Amino acid sequence: MNMKRRFAFILLGALLSLNAVAQPLVIDRVIGVVGDFHILQSDIEQEYLQMKMSGQYVNSSVRCDIYNHFIERKLLMAQAKIDSVEVGPDMVELQMESRLNYFIGQFGSEDEMEDYFNKSIFDIKDDLREAIREQMVTDQVRKSITEDVTTTPSDVKSFYRSMHPDSIPYISTEVELAQIVAYPNYSNEAVFEIKERLLELRKRVQEGEDFGTLAILYSEAPEAARRGEIGFMMRSQLDKAYADAAWSLKPGQVSKIVESSFGYHIIQMVERRGDMANTRHILMNPKADANARQKAIYKMDSLKTVIEADSISFDWAAKRYSEDPQTSVNGGLLVNPQTMASTFELDQLPTKDYYMIRNMEVNDLTEPYESTDHNHKLCYKMLLLKSRTEPHRANLKQDYMLLQNMALMYKNNEVMKAWYAEKRESTYIRVDTAFSDCENSGQLTSQ
Repeated sequence: MNMKRRFAFILLGALLSLNAVAQPLVIDRVIGVVGDFHILQSDIEQEYLQMKMSGQYVNSSVRCDIYNHFIERKLLMAQAKIDSVEVGPDMVELQMESRLNYFIGQFGSEDEMEDYFNKSIFDIKDDLREAIREQMVTDQVRKSITEDVTTTPSDVKSFYRSMHPDSIPYISTEVELAQIVAYPNYSNEAVFEIKERLLELRKRVQEGEDFGTLAILYSEAPEAARRGEIGFMMRSQLDKAYADAAWSLKPGQVSKIVESSFGYHIIQMVERRGDMANTRHILMNPKADANARQKAIYKMDSLKTVIEADSISFDWAAKRYSEDPQTSVNGGLLVNPQTMASTFELDQLPTKDYYMIRNMEVNDLTEPYESTDHNHKLCYKMLLLKSRTEPHRANLKQDYMLLQNMALMYKNNEVMKAWYAEKRESTYIRVDTAFSDCENSGQLTSQ
C-alpha cells in the first residue's frame, strides 16, 4: 500500500469518527434515543469501520462498546442542553479549518483530496462542522464535571503501586537541550532584491495572474503547496504585522509588502467570517552572502571557546548573546511543542539536531551548525546536552509528572463513570431491540 493511500485510510478513519464519511454505509435508522437526541445506525457502523481500518482489535462485543459510547456522548449533549452550553461558530470553524489544512497538506492539494473522496471541499466541511461542534460541547461538559478532581502525592503513589508491572509505561531515551542562536545579517542589497521580486509578483496579480499559482511557484512558506492559503485564523493567532495588513484588505485585495517575524510577504484576503479570516500569502526571505554566514559561525565558535574554557556559563551566554527571543530568556532551554515540557524523545527532534547530539555526553556542546528556526528562517546554532535519561520503566523519581497525569486521568474516568451511571437512571433512554443486550454489557468512558 503506497504512502498516500495509507494516509487516506487514516484520514477516512478520522472523518468517520466524526460522522463524516463520504457515502452512507447503510440505510439509516434510529437505533437509540437519549433525551432529545438520536443515535443512528450509521453512527455505529462508521465508528466500527474506523476501528477496523485503524488496526484496532475488533471482537464480537465491539459494537456494544460503541453503542454505550454513543449513549454517553448523548448524555453529555443532554446535559449541555440543560446547562445552555454552547460554542461559538468561529471556534468551530477554526477547528475545522485546522484539521482540513493538515489533511490537505498530507494529500498535497485540495484537488487530490476532493478526487479521492469524490466530494467537494465544501461538502467535506459541511460533514465535519456539526460533528466538531458536538465534540467541543461535550468536552466542555466533561470538563465542568471533573474540574474539581485533583491528585495528591499520596494518590500518585497509591496509583503507581496499584499498577500491574506490564502496564507501567516504558520511557524511551529523553534529552533536555539548550541552544544559542545567531542569524546572519542581510545586506541592504539582498533586502532590496527581495522587495523588488515581491513588487513584481504583486503587479502580475493586479494585471490578472492568479495569486495562488504564483504562490506555488515562488513562495518559500510551508503553505506554498496549498496555493499560499493558511486557512481561517483569528487575528490573535497571527504575527501582528501580518494580521494588521490582512485585516485592512477586502476579499481579493493584495497588500503592499509586509515585513513580519517570518520574512517579507505580500498577502491576499480570501474570505472574512466574523473574527476570523482566510488569507493566502507569498513569503520570501533575503539570502545571506558568504561573508554574513561566516560572521555568524565565527560568533558561535567564539562563544563555544569561552564557554568550554569556563570563562562564562552557557546559561549566561544564551541570555546575553543568543538571538532567539523565545529561548534566550530561559538560558537557551528548549521546550517540546508537543508536550510543553523541557524533555524530548529522540524521535521528536528535528533530524539535524538528532544527528548532532546522538553520541554526546551530558554537558557537551555541539559544533556550530546551519539550521532553521521555528519560523523557517536560516540561522546558526549550537546545542548543549543538559540531561539524558536512559530507556526505563516509569518510576516516581524520574517520571512523577507523567504518573501524576495518569493518576488524574484515572480519577477523572472514575468520576465520569459514576456520573454516567447516575444520568442513565434519570434520563429517558430508548434502546433498539438489536442492541438491547448491550446497555449493561460494559461502558466506555468518553475520553
